[in-house]
Amino acid sequence: MKAIINAKIITNGQILSGYHLLFSNKKIITLSRDIPIWAEVIDAEGAYLSAGFIDIHIHGSLGADVMDGTQEALEIISNSLVATGTTAYLATTMTMSEEVIRQALNTIKAYQQAPKGAKLVGAHLEGPFINPSKHGAQDPRHIQQPNLALIRPYLDIVKMITLAPEVEGAKEFIGYLQENHPDIVLSMGHSDASFEDARCAIAWGVTHATHLFNAMSPFHHRHPGLVGAVLGDNEVSCDLIADKIHLHPSFFDLLARLKPRQLILITDAMRAGCMHEGSYDLGGQEVCVANGEARLLDGTLAGSVLKLNEALRNFYQESNIGLPEVVEMVTVRPAKRLGLKMGELKEDYPADFVLFDREFNILKSFIDGEECYSSSL
Repeated sequence: MKAIINAKIITNGQILSGYHLLFSNKKIITLSRDIPIWAEVIDAEGAYLSAGFIDIHIHGSLGADVMDGTQEALEIISNSLVATGTTAYLATTMTMSEEVIRQALNTIKAYQQAPKGAKLVGAHLEGPFINPSKHGAQDPRHIQQPNLALIRPYLDIVKMITLAPEVEGAKEFIGYLQENHPDIVLSMGHSDASFEDARCAIAWGVTHATHLFNAMSPFHHRHPGLVGAVLGDNEVSCDLIADKIHLHPSFFDLLARLKPRQLILITDAMRAGCMHEGSYDLGGQEVCVANGEARLLDGTLAGSVLKLNEALRNFYQESNIGLPEVVEMVTVRPAKRLGLKMGELKEDYPADFVLFDREFNILKSFIDGEECYSSSL
């Protein structure tokens, strides 16, 4: 048995002092004021302790990309993320050729059997079932109508699909998945759906929105669009790239009030994450990274180089939201959205947790009770 002592523990919407986290055999045992005499003690020295962070939308990191379609790339991504406090993630695909998408999904399926670093808990299929008018940094040459045949062999690993609900065939596609695979989260994104289109999609079974405000029909006081439909529905969750580039930080407070339990922070990071500025590629397109921004040569934002602990810092510093609630945006909420038994410091949950300071710098990360990152290394 091991015990984390002298930590400010973030759990159940509060910060606890005077408690210790006990864990053993890859599982959390309990939070306790007492320490068994046989426990191996780890002194947090006053740092914050929370469940490990979960990124449900990330394409790459440290020079590697999910669409490279190799286990080496996934291993690089997984091992790099622990330094950001991320202990679980969805490997997110791009709109590319069917051959490249299949290769990426086959590699994700194989890698899940022997994970290293952050846990790869499934795939997020971002496209190719999107609207060409809102392709963003997705390659429009490979956009297609919703196609069950493409994803049918991978329905065991696909946990989320971003699609445009207004395109031809979307209603039938959504209906089939809702009836036969209700565990897959269907998300509106890269979409020009009207307010009415989006409301219909929600009725069909769409429950989430991808990088709110970005690559979707905007909010207007006479035409509320997809954004208006999402903000007006208390059951629909959404995620946000809190890099202060994709969305002005003045919106953070407003969104937290409008979506008090449904807002999730993501990175949408591409292979330049954790790297230096320079030229990279995303989905076969050249991306220039400068001044913390990743853009295609035409200036279109192309994912981000954001780290999840930085997203927490940005949201916390630019809003009036309390620390426990902000931390829930990368722990409890993404876990519940995906139906995963993780993201909380509860008995019998995986011993995945992080220690960080008041500036959200990651001090240590643990996965299944084993230290996998230390800032002192």
